[in-house]
Amino acid sequence: MQIDTLGDWKRTHDCGALRAGDAGREVVLMGWVHVRRDLGHLIFIDLRDREGITQVVFDPQVDEAVHERAHVLRSEWVVAVRGETAPRLEGQENPDMATGAVEVRAKELKILNRTEIPPFQVAGAVDASETLRLKHRYLELRRPRVFRRFRERHRIAACVRDYLNNEGFLEVETPFLTKSTPEGARDYLVPSRVNQGLFYALPQSPQLFKQLLMVSGFDRYYQIVRCFRDEDLRADRQPEFTQVDLEMSFADEEAVMALHEGMMAALYGTVHGKELTLPFPRLTFREAMDRFGTDRPDTRFGLEIHDLTGPAARSEFRVFRQVIDGGGVVKAVTVAAGAGGFSRKDLDELGASAAEWGAKGLAWAKVTEGGWQSPIKKFFPEGLQEEMNRAAGAGPGDLLLLVSDRDETALYVLGMLRLHLARRLGLVKDDEPSFVWVTEFPLLEHDEEGRLAAVHHPFTSPMEEDLPRLADEPEAVRARAYDLVLNGSEIGGGSVRIHTRELQDEMFRVLGITTEEAEAKFGFFLEALRYGAPPHAGMALGFDRLVAVMTGAESIREVIAFPKTQRATCPLTGAPSRVDERQLEELGLSVHLEE
Repeated sequence: MQIDTLGDWKRTHDCGALRAGDAGREVVLMGWVHVRRDLGHLIFIDLRDREGITQVVFDPQVDEAVHERAHVLRSEWVVAVRGETAPRLEGQENPDMATGAVEVRAKELKILNRTEIPPFQVAGAVDASETLRLKHRYLELRRPRVFRRFRERHRIAACVRDYLNNEGFLEVETPFLTKSTPEGARDYLVPSRVNQGLFYALPQSPQLFKQLLMVSGFDRYYQIVRCFRDEDLRADRQPEFTQVDLEMSFADEEAVMALHEGMMAALYGTVHGKELTLPFPRLTFREAMDRFGTDRPDTRFGLEIHDLTGPAARSEFRVFRQVIDGGGVVKAVTVAAGAGGFSRKDLDELGASAAEWGAKGLAWAKVTEGGWQSPIKKFFPEGLQEEMNRAAGAGPGDLLLLVSDRDETALYVLGMLRLHLARRLGLVKDDEPSFVWVTEFPLLEHDEEGRLAAVHHPFTSPMEEDLPRLADEPEAVRARAYDLVLNGSEIGGGSVRIHTRELQDEMFRVLGITTEEAEAKFGFFLEALRYGAPPHAGMALGFDRLVAVMTGAESIREVIAFPKTQRATCPLTGAPSRVDERQLEELGLSVHLEE
């Protein structure tokens, strides 16, 4: 099989450019054979590049030799075609293609490369496992639907840069090889060859460096930066990810939040042509948990959680009363007009799902004009039923779903349940962005070992009115922290930072970090705080997650060119892999694996 060279051929148009007005123009197109249709007397191919698809026809009446050679073409072969643009025959136009009014009648053909049979089809439906598609990711990226997400990712990044540049920010790169500091997840460590026995860490975020830039007087910094965390993976996590990282001097929460609202308005206006309503709604952490069961609430629909503990405590239902007597709660979600839409089988399936999420059971009541229809009706007198209905905002025709448990468990289960119901009932409008700020997070929480740990990171400032409680009631202190949530996905978070050495020392003391430990881990940063650090605040947007939401992707893996699996492996390259023994010797390392 002869493989041609380009020679002096130059592309005149991409495969998405030609329109009816180009009829009669001689063009040169190059790309991949997307689809081939051999009708014997005529051969058609859809020629594809990143910009689109153009139909090319090989007709023996135009050139018999070119038509004969086109018989060998197959999907994904790389070709170049010279020919004349012509209108398609009446009735054969394709309104679903931008180039659907025209075709190119081939006069010359160059076969630039052929392919082995691909492990899965590029054109048409997805017909392979994710692992196989990731192993041959370069083929998956050829799909027009997949490529469109990366074009949009590029546009979003360009818009972010334009917006921040216009707001007076400087783009500054910070180190990838840095010091290991505790930031909530395991570090990826990099051994030093020059300084054997010592290690760099890949940054989980540029947190300390961006604060140092504020100490340096840079005033406004940003970068679209790669970060690394060695943690268990899921659909919205990767070991390496990208964030839009920024910091502002002489700024507070309001300044950072207003800046990001403007950024989101610019993004949606530029990329999607949508106008956002500003400012975004705000919820405190406690409000978000009580109403939605999560600190990243999806506010595109109702189904809010209601507290029925008070009236439930006066019922004769022993299951509820035992839980309440033990410090638990009764909470509920009301499904409007749901009484007639859920069979007993449906309700049993909801109960099974609630059990998977951690509930001991799911009680239900269908509200009618004559009272409840429910297995627990007999334990609730008519007046108490009406009081429960009022507390849950329920009326005739509605369905009450109740969980009795510890407060955290009941909120979590009902938070999951409302998401499940919203999908089932078609309440979610994917094309309508719903932003909300969540504020006033707890500053500290107890970790699995019962020790106090920072909810965000130990450089987050407490709310000023809570400072007197830091020494004696640290669990009650709220943080000057804020998260931005989009359609139920946390796309970013930040805080006002601690900028005085005295308060930072106090924070370390509360966290149980000794002076010696603080100096060993953060000495360079603590030293900088001695030299006039300005008040400052910042935020980091999860760029992959933002792009995934804006493009309708189900996972951030879909918007990362070469992602890892949930086992943090790369099917394409085989990473991670063993290295040569000589490389380990140069680093002064040896590998010992457990049997």
